[in-house]
Amino acid sequence: MFDKILVANRGEIAIRIFRTLRELGVGTVGVYSEGDRAALHVAYADEAFLVGPTPAAESYLAIERVLDAAQRAGAQAVHPGYGFLAENAEFARAVEDAGLVWIGPPPAAIELMGNKTAARTAMQGAGVPIIPGTTDPVGSVDELLSLADEIGYPLLIKAAAGGGGKGMEVVEAPGEAEQAFERARRQGESYFANPDVYVEKLIVDPRHVEVQVLADAHGNVVHLGERDCTIQRRHQKLVEETPSPAVDEELRQRIGAIGVEAARACGYRSAGTIEGLLTRDGDYFFMEMNTRIQVEHTVTEMVTGLDLVREQILVALGEPLSLRQEDVELRGHAIECRINAEDAANGFLPAPGPVTVYREPAGPGVRVDSGVAEGYAVSDAYDPMVAKLIVHGVDREHARRRMLRALDEFVIQGPRTLIPFHRALLSHPCFVAGETCHSVVESEELAVRVAELEQAAPVVPPSNSLLRGTTGPDRTAERVRTVEVDGRRFEVRLSEPAPEWRTLALRRRERVRQSGAGAGGRDAVVSPMQGTVLAVPVADGDEVDAGRVICVVEAMKMENEVHAHRAGTIRNLSVEPGQPVTTGQVICTIESD
Repeated sequence: MFDKILVANRGEIAIRIFRTLRELGVGTVGVYSEGDRAALHVAYADEAFLVGPTPAAESYLAIERVLDAAQRAGAQAVHPGYGFLAENAEFARAVEDAGLVWIGPPPAAIELMGNKTAARTAMQGAGVPIIPGTTDPVGSVDELLSLADEIGYPLLIKAAAGGGGKGMEVVEAPGEAEQAFERARRQGESYFANPDVYVEKLIVDPRHVEVQVLADAHGNVVHLGERDCTIQRRHQKLVEETPSPAVDEELRQRIGAIGVEAARACGYRSAGTIEGLLTRDGDYFFMEMNTRIQVEHTVTEMVTGLDLVREQILVALGEPLSLRQEDVELRGHAIECRINAEDAANGFLPAPGPVTVYREPAGPGVRVDSGVAEGYAVSDAYDPMVAKLIVHGVDREHARRRMLRALDEFVIQGPRTLIPFHRALLSHPCFVAGETCHSVVESEELAVRVAELEQAAPVVPPSNSLLRGTTGPDRTAERVRTVEVDGRRFEVRLSEPAPEWRTLALRRRERVRQSGAGAGGRDAVVSPMQGTVLAVPVADGDEVDAGRVICVVEAMKMENEVHAHRAGTIRNLSVEPGQPVTTGQVICTIESD
């Protein structure tokens, strides 16, 4: 067994890996940026090393600095977690060249599957079904339009080196092609340093069903069933569960076999995930392979009883898999909700900020993977995830009700989070029925319900029981008192009106949200968030229609388009690509006749 392992990551996944390492008796080495000096994963590690400034490109993505930390610590191996350098073949090779063990798949497999067009070609050659589309990069809008004439709309443009939902754009009609093409290329360059894109036929209302695989260096490959990750927003997963409500045992064996064949075709080793689309007619298509541990690996662990990080480490040591396919048994049902710092009632805008109160739920079948605590600030420099809430039940309905109970007990105050969204979604008839919920996630109906839950949620002081509240804004100041009447105990909530300044501030916020105006008045277009400007597709003097994209702002690893709230002429344009912006900052004004 290794003496020390460096985890080249941060937040909840770093802590999750550290926990397994401690169980194995392995020393834990962490890394951190200047902005993460006070982060929980730094305190949890046995030792931790500063690797650079706050921007990830200068710290967590700086290969030489991470390897220097591993050498200084005397670590024998590196685990990349997910995100950052986890699917970077150059990093994997650099780890091995430094005489360290890479806890992950061979660099060649990462490279092959990291290039989506090459992966599609390889899978097609191995007999794995792929989504209709191109296997070579698409070089121009004209080429894209020609393909559309051949296979029809809608189309999905995808970054060739992409992953995690980045660099994906839908084209419903010819007029959308140019802007979508440029957006996908820009994201590919920004996130993966590769602007190449390819195109697939967009399958309408599919299920996103993925297969967890394990492979060792001795030719053994098994699958651990499927995960249903259909509920997404902008290609970002929000809720994951296993087993899928749409998969029976026969289909499970079929898509499991596809996953095993895909892993064999690329010479895979370690834990990996074959992502695919399941159509309404029961057809299953390979989409891509994630050559790392997944965010949602937790639900597979809950139903199989396996520790996938432990399996990765044993495989990296050269040991054969400890189980055969016939040993794999799925017990019960598991659901994971991603608790992100986002305002679901306001277009899922990023909501970084300090965590003032933090209380995790507990009880049978409840697990929380988190990287925050009270006093910790959710940074706008990294992913918006605050925690992952996972539950296990005897069946899907049991798990669903257990998740609702756990969400009711989960208290996070400070930044707005997706807890109210998950409460609303898991109570919706579409989720209860196990449907795809495609039209519901971003619907006005659900947004209204989320807002209602936020307003109704009590505020829980730090000394109060975690059983008495859920997250929510300070709409009212609440106090709980216990009284007895005729020997019976009652809890009485005393509600006091919010102070006038808060009411006025909330009204102003709502006016700003609805009008798109801010400090610059009704002519102004303002940034709805703090972030960095990625693109400005307009110039001073341009005539624009209502809804035209004025600029694109990246915040917490998400692109957000800022639109014109009315038709008119662009004046006083004050931003350019690469420039930071703050919430409410005036981007430009729009003069109207």
